Amino acid sequence: MKLNARDADRYFAKPDPNRAGLLIYGADAMRVALKRQQVILALLGKDANQEMRLTRMAGGDLRKDPGQLIDAIKAVGFFPGPRAAFVEETTDAAAPAIIAALQDWQPGDAQIIVTAGALKPNSKLRKAFEGHANAFAVGIYDNPPTRSEIERALSEAGIGEVPSDAMAVLTGLANNLGPGDFAQTLEKISLYKIGDSAALSLEDIDACAPQSTEAALDDMLNVVAEAHADKIGPLLRRLQAQGTNAVSLCIGATRHFRTLYSAASDPGGAAAGVGRLRPPVYGPRRDRIVRQAQNWGAVKLETALTVLTDTDLQLRAGGQTAPPMAVMERALIRLAMLGRAR
Repeated sequence: MKLNARDADRYFAKPDPNRAGLLIYGADAMRVALKRQQVILALLGKDANQEMRLTRMAGGDLRKDPGQLIDAIKAVGFFPGPRAAFVEETTDAAAPAIIAALQDWQPGDAQIIVTAGALKPNSKLRKAFEGHANAFAVGIYDNPPTRSEIERALSEAGIGEVPSDAMAVLTGLANNLGPGDFAQTLEKISLYKIGDSAALSLEDIDACAPQSTEAALDDMLNVVAEAHADKIGPLLRRLQAQGTNAVSLCIGATRHFRTLYSAASDPGGAAAGVGRLRPPVYGPRRDRIVRQAQNWGAVKLETALTVLTDTDLQLRAGGQTAPPMAVMERALIRLAMLGRAR
């Protein structure tokens, strides 16, 4: 049987030990792995490995020894409790062995849990699980996590009281980070909050959120928007060392100044304009954007966007002789000087 996303979330949280099998497939190996970890933990408990109730094998090995899966599901262990045979990194080449095990499965046998990459609708594996009366197939896609998935992840990480503003920031992180990075961020937050019974704050999240190229880019954009032309050179070298190119920097600057222009041109003022931004902006970053938008004003921001558009066209034009990063540096210095003008 095929499970939709909503039913799959419920099943991963509380799997049925009497099912014959479960196929989890998807293009993002990390998303598939996280779902597999969740369902195996919920099905077998945390002591499954020590109690030898989980047998693990590679899908490629089933081509050489197709009978090992049937042996694994029929084996009786020393410890009581549900058992599972986990087949990872599976392709259709292993389908005959898995299909044979599904057909031979009887109540009391170990459950068959299979993970695979992206599978086409005509995949033998997909057809076998989707057409089986006592097995499930679940496709994991690169969709943003749902509210229930985020709340479950918070609960598993031991993060208790989460106010609405902190939840909004965590939702933004979940949408922008990969699933593995988001899980590590939550784990870091839970460690950071040990011994602290207060509600999760924006400062807590800011202290634990990943610091990467995006952080360096934000530093650069704030330096330019706040007219600190003397700081542009060192930050530019830092971005270059992290692999940022001139076009990416131009795109980031354009996005930032469009945000400022949207806020500055709002009839209700910059603060009201920032309040309408999606995804929402909170805390110190919100105050900083409001201040920048007020200092620039809509007219100067129009000029800044024109400078960035012309720079983008110059960077992408054929026959360009000047070094791209030098072109971008000149544009950023020009913007910083424009920000000083009254």
